[in-house]
Amino acid sequence: MAVEPFMRVQSRLTDRDHILLGWLADHGVLTSFQIAHALYPSLDFAQRRLRKLCDTGLISRFRPFRADGGTYPYHYVLDQLGVEIVASHRGDELPRKDQAKKRRWHLTTRANLPHLLGTNQFFIDLAGYARTHPEAALVRWWPAARCQQPGAFAEKNDDIQIKVYKPRIRPDGHGIWIENNAVVPFFAEYDTGSEDLDRLLVKIAGYEDLARVTGQRWPVLFSLHSPVRERHLHQRLAEYEWPVPVATAAREGATHTGLSLAEAVWWLHRHDGGLLRLADLAAVVTGALPKLP
Repeated sequence: MAVEPFMRVQSRLTDRDHILLGWLADHGVLTSFQIAHALYPSLDFAQRRLRKLCDTGLISRFRPFRADGGTYPYHYVLDQLGVEIVASHRGDELPRKDQAKKRRWHLTTRANLPHLLGTNQFFIDLAGYARTHPEAALVRWWPAARCQQPGAFAEKNDDIQIKVYKPRIRPDGHGIWIENNAVVPFFAEYDTGSEDLDRLLVKIAGYEDLARVTGQRWPVLFSLHSPVRERHLHQRLAEYEWPVPVATAAREGATHTGLSLAEAVWWLHRHDGGLLRLADLAAVVTGALPKLP
């Protein structure tokens, strides 16, 4: 790593740049529209800054092939200098020189790229809402791999059993949402409809072990592609008692109404009232809340 260019570039980075680089390090790839929605006042503003970050070798971009014609928006990933900046900023070991190249190849060729982008959109939607609503904040956004690390959900004063416990869950992501002092730790499951409903029920049952060990019963949030699938899932949910709260939102319905996932789009299992805001789910959180950053 050349120290002078590294220091020169780092000195010009804004807090917003560091957030973006950290997101790309943790979550792989984001589109220009996702980045603009979460971090910038306009798409043009975002695109101008993204071009500068590309020119300096911090990030790179690609457009996936579209079989039905037309073009996708630019997709952004970390370039080598960006990987090094993130490692330095976090105090991690500096990466190999070809790490960014290998990671880009993996991301551009992965068959489930739409699922990754959909999962990221779940959190981008919340971040974008928080950007324009000062009373709200997405204070944690973890990828699946981080949720599986030993002691991932342990706090400083927890028993050693929790500190060494390796969670068996594999959510698509984990976050903490705060709005008007309501704190909602949650797990996100982004469903494309490709799996049968039994598979979704198995996923929910997998949280029982985490709840037993940690005492934390946090909502599992399913983003489903249609209201029909959402209704069918709730019919199946009614057949059992579940170890954690479960809530669902249908993307098709939210798209038509223009509502954010922070708003009243959540159907809480066994809740007799109407749809709830994400912050309302604080009422069903049990166990100790995580220490906030």
